[in-house]
Amino acid sequence: MLHSRIEGEGKPLVIIHGFMGMSDNWKTLGGQYAANGFQVHALDMRNHGKSFHSDVFTYDAMVQDIVEYCAENNLEKIDLIGHSMGGKVGMFLAIKHPELLDKLVVADIAPKYYQPHHQTELAALNAVDFSQKPDRNAVEAVMAEYINDAGTRQFLMKNLYWKKPGQLDFRFNLSVFNTSIDSIGEVLPEGSVFNGSTLFLRGDRSKYIQDTDLDLIKLHFPAFEIKTISNSGHWVHAENPKEFLEYTLEFLK
Repeated sequence: MLHSRIEGEGKPLVIIHGFMGMSDNWKTLGGQYAANGFQVHALDMRNHGKSFHSDVFTYDAMVQDIVEYCAENNLEKIDLIGHSMGGKVGMFLAIKHPELLDKLVVADIAPKYYQPHHQTELAALNAVDFSQKPDRNAVEAVMAEYINDAGTRQFLMKNLYWKKPGQLDFRFNLSVFNTSIDSIGEVLPEGSVFNGSTLFLRGDRSKYIQDTDLDLIKLHFPAFEIKTISNSGHWVHAENPKEFLEYTLEFLK
């Protein structure tokens, strides 16, 4: 069973984080959706956050996790917001289980294939030697040798926790990320279509959704609309949460 943060009353809204993220990344926005009449279910996907670890790390498996989560919580019809990997999970769910989904919001990812591109982050994470019992500052110092951007380091360091007194570790399943990195970029199957309302959001500084991707998006999601969020890169919800909230609420309501 997936770990989740549930708050609010009203229509179920499932929120799915990106690769190496967790439900906690959505704490502030989750509260705002709850205040706007949604019952928010912010999930930790398998191998992430407080959810279980598994050697199987595919979109099929993650979709099945969502289906089982909805059954367990009596959610018959949901809206869904997914960022990056979470957006891909949402797209795969939409084509495999359209009966479960009312409206879909996909944040800064297209239905196309993406080359593995997290090698630097993985190298930084693998360089941390927890047997040396480093503190948080020492972990960051190691990661800083690989990752210049302080925001990216902070995002990854949110996954640190005290496994036992004096012993830090990462919550996510790093060994599976090392071996399954290819599956994160998977393309949607040819000919698969979701006819429900779908909103794609992209950052004006992000390269994840290009104008050249719009034809492919339309093939899979004929009822789509797209909005560009200003002053933001790939982390659209974190870099411009005000605009993100505005566009999503307008669409969901």
